[in-house]
Amino acid sequence: MAVRKILIVDDSPTERQILLEALSRQGYACVIAVNGEEAVAKAKAELPDLILMDVVMPGTNGFQATRTIARDTATQHIPVILCTTKSQETDKVWGMRQGAKGYLVKPINAKELLAKIAALP
Repeated sequence: MAVRKILIVDDSPTERQILLEALSRQGYACVIAVNGEEAVAKAKAELPDLILMDVVMPGTNGFQATRTIARDTATQHIPVILCTTKSQETDKVWGMRQGAKGYLVKPINAKELLAKIAALP
């Protein structure tokens, strides 16, 4: 699958900007969401090729939004990579159980992120 459009979901303007700059430099088109509710709505409206999802956000958190996206027939084909400060193994396992295809711990290493994107089936 060729990834062209990426939905970046993070409540931190700084984190969004870091990801946006790193991905835009590589030629990816990026769409932004600032919380889990907006992430679910934009996933349906934009149908991105990939979603980079923060976990710790007000309202619907990243685990909940990932589960919703993974279970909806309109969006379940979209891979989600969780990008979070939650570094415990139990967090990673839980995130994957919600439907995530990858898990990165902040601060995000751009090379590691790009390698994960390239490795997506």
